[in-house]
Amino acid sequence: MKLEHTLDDLHVSLTRRWWLQLFAAFTRVLLAIGFIPPSYTKIIHQPFTSLPDSNPVGHYFNALYQTGFYYEFLGWGQMIAALLLLFPRTAHLGALLFLPIIANIAVLTASVGFKGTWVITILMTLAATFLVAWEYDRLKPIVFRSREQKPRRFSYQFVKIPLFFAAGGVVMGILWWIMGLGNFANYIKITGLLVVVGAVFGLVVAVHYRFMPVGHLTQGDRS
Repeated sequence: MKLEHTLDDLHVSLTRRWWLQLFAAFTRVLLAIGFIPPSYTKIIHQPFTSLPDSNPVGHYFNALYQTGFYYEFLGWGQMIAALLLLFPRTAHLGALLFLPIIANIAVLTASVGFKGTWVITILMTLAATFLVAWEYDRLKPIVFRSREQKPRRFSYQFVKIPLFFAAGGVVMGILWWIMGLGNFANYIKITGLLVVVGAVFGLVVAVHYRFMPVGHLTQGDRS
């Protein structure tokens, strides 16, 4: 894989530079510190802002505050990402978790017109992207590695698996009829629809199963 080898060489060349190493360490700590205070506020279920509902930013965060434990869940997600970033052994996991969280916040702050903050969150998103790229060697198996084996084949698997899920559609239709779920006028038609949906679903499962890589990861070839 020529692209993999090119990226490998580029990553090695860049990560050997002491000033980039220092910048990566600085960025990890800075992003972690940037996440801990707002995450703690959410964890103890305190309002994130005092802006009124008449302000789009205040309206959003006040509504978010009213979501109960979901508000705290967001705080824990930010706190975990921050703590993972602080430890070199788990920094790659922290960067991988931090990036989608801060990207979502950046889009949010830009869309509601959170003055000044949207610039900061975009810069934090770029910094998190840098940290994910810094951990390329630990994350590249997601893209450049496949497994050596395929799942065990069995006869007529593209028929048996869809039929199994189609039969499940019959069972589901009967259960819906017994429970009166959905209050449909004609449960026979609904059952037929569930059979078709089950068969299509089963076909997708069969295809996915057929081409699913399993077993040990293949080893890279530098030749």
